[in-house]
Order: sequence, then C-alpha cells, then structure tokens
Amino acid sequence: MAELAELWIVRHGESTANVAATAAETSGAELIDLTHRDADVPLSPTGEEQARATGRWLAGLPEGRRPEVAVVSPYLRARRTAELALAGTGVPMSRDERLRDRELGILDGLTGHGVRRRHPEEAGRRDRLGKFYYRPPGGESWTDVALRLRTLLGDLRRDHDGGRVLLFGHDALVFLLRYLVEGLTEEELMALTREHVIANCSVTGWRADDAGRLRPETFNDVAHLHRQGARPTREDEVHAEPV
Repeated sequence: MAELAELWIVRHGESTANVAATAAETSGAELIDLTHRDADVPLSPTGEEQARATGRWLAGLPEGRRPEVAVVSPYLRARRTAELALAGTGVPMSRDERLRDRELGILDGLTGHGVRRRHPEEAGRRDRLGKFYYRPPGGESWTDVALRLRTLLGDLRRDHDGGRVLLFGHDALVFLLRYLVEGLTEEELMALTREHVIANCSVTGWRADDAGRLRPETFNDVAHLHRQGARPTREDEVHAEPV
C-alpha cells in the first residue's frame, strides 16, 4: 500500500475567535462575540507572529526533511498561517475543504454555558451519545470529520507515495489524524482530548519506520515557538460543546 515518508499537521495560529471564545467562557457568557463567519475568522497579531516563527522553523529543517507539499484548510485563519509560514520556502500549497474545521450547526457561536441554557435537550443528547458520535443539528460529529479525513489521507498516500506532506488545519483534525494514522480506539482518542489542548501553531508529526508505516514522532509541540521568541497559546477552538 502506498504510504507517506513523513506527515505533519500544524494547527493555525491564534485567531481573534480563539481570544473571544476564551473571554466568553471565562466570563460565563452564553454567546461568543464574533464578527465574522467561521470561515472568515482572521489571525490575531499573536497568531501572525506564531505563523512567522513556524516559517523560521521550516526554513531551518535539513533539505531531506523539508515538506515537499502543503495542503491547507480553506478557512482564513489556516490559510493565513500557511501563507506566512511557507513564505520564501518554495513549498507549493493547495487548499482542500476536507481540512476545514468541524461544523457546529445550531450551536455555532455559543459557549458551553450557552448550549446548556439555550439548548438543554442538545446538552443531554450529547451526554447520552458521547463526544465522538454526537452530531449537533446542522453540524458534524467527530466521526463525520474522521470520514472526510480518511478520504484525504487516501488521496495523499496515492498522490504523494514516499513523499513529505505538511497540513495546516484545526485542533479537532490533529486529534483525529492521530486516531486514523495510529489506529486509536474511541476511548483512547477521547482520553487524549481530555488530557490535551492543541496549542496554536503546534506541530504534530509522523515518520515512516523501516517497514514503511507512519509512526508518531511529535505531538502538540511548540518548542519551535519558544526558540523563535513567539508566545505559545492554547486557546480552545470555538466548539460550543457542553462539558
């Protein structure tokens, strides 16, 4: 079976919605103060500096370790992260809608508190079904996102057999790529989501072993941000799920 030599995913830099969501959750608000649709949320100034720092890390990789192609979520925050990080590297970039963030349907723009207050029946349904299978009306479950990522991985393996591929996306995608690439169970995946918050511009990567199978090499790593003097942040995505 075709396989990649290396695969990385970088979560986008801090966005204005990350900052707004953190403030709303901290204050106990029901609504997140958003001025853009999800696809158009820009990076914050901190997020732009994180993206540039990621670019300096990429430029410093040995020739034989640099990505040969980048595939990017069409959402603005991920596109802008990729543009800043890839500037001057010569790495070609393409967009793929299968890397977009999870769609939240009627829960979009609500905090966890807002979901419990405005849609208590959905909070209860999510509790019954569990985070992995719960699909908000008009939105996607984690399994829905896994299905689109599964097809993307198949295409990458076919089109870039033996190649080095860099993805730019969102926090749920980082977790779900671990689920798919490493063959995790639902229980193992959900344990990861409880134990970790995916940092902005963090790097998660896999490298092929001697048998040609991708093995985890780094997870949620922000050492490059520290080295480049950029401030790491770990704001949750705007996910509006009761906890």
